[in-house]
Amino acid sequence: MQTPEALNAAFVSGNSHTVVVESLRTAGARSVLDIGCGGGRLVARLSAEGFAAAGVDPHAPAVEAARNKTPAAQFAVSGAQSLPFDPASFDAAVFLNSLHHVPVDEMGKALDEAGRVVREGGAILIVEPLAEGSYFETMRPIEDETAIRHAAGVAIADAVREGRFRLRGNVVFRETVRFKNVDEFLSRLVAVDASRAGAAERLHDEIETHFRLQSQQDGDHFKLVQPLRIYWLAVGN
Repeated sequence: MQTPEALNAAFVSGNSHTVVVESLRTAGARSVLDIGCGGGRLVARLSAEGFAAAGVDPHAPAVEAARNKTPAAQFAVSGAQSLPFDPASFDAAVFLNSLHHVPVDEMGKALDEAGRVVREGGAILIVEPLAEGSYFETMRPIEDETAIRHAAGVAIADAVREGRFRLRGNVVFRETVRFKNVDEFLSRLVAVDASRAGAAERLHDEIETHFRLQSQQDGDHFKLVQPLRIYWLAVGN
């Protein structure tokens, strides 16, 4: 991927939202669908940056929180496998840390749905965490996502190999996340997936040990690093 100066700076910053924003600008996108939007943090950032942003998520409470955060944006409760939008409704779609949360046998369908709602020549940006880094190692006792993260990469590779999309490029960058303590870290894990709550409580002391071993102190916070790969898929020929 040929990266202009602003996008290179975004990769260096390690901020995944900034990487997505600059990638969308490079792609010339104006309207964007965030697939798996969660509580709407990315949609809020995109709206603030001047994009016409929309979001979908299968969890109704998350969508309600997203609506409260950015009332002017469009939201829907929906899985990635069946998007409630007409064909070619958006210039781009984004999966930010969300494709690996789709059931493995439906990842390909989710990608195809994204391709359906994005116009010809538009972009699909997929940001996926790699199964490595101090963040991954710290969360691993709660949920080891090695296999599911690999499956997401395979689904993307299959979609490109089969000619459903063109791969314009992919880049690995490192995101640094800071936490005040292990409880803040666990709260983030549970916010992403509420089913982790039981394991987070049961394994609290074990995770605290991993947190102390894996993190690096940064002032009054502790930082963990998660390598991410961003894929830029082009829709159509």
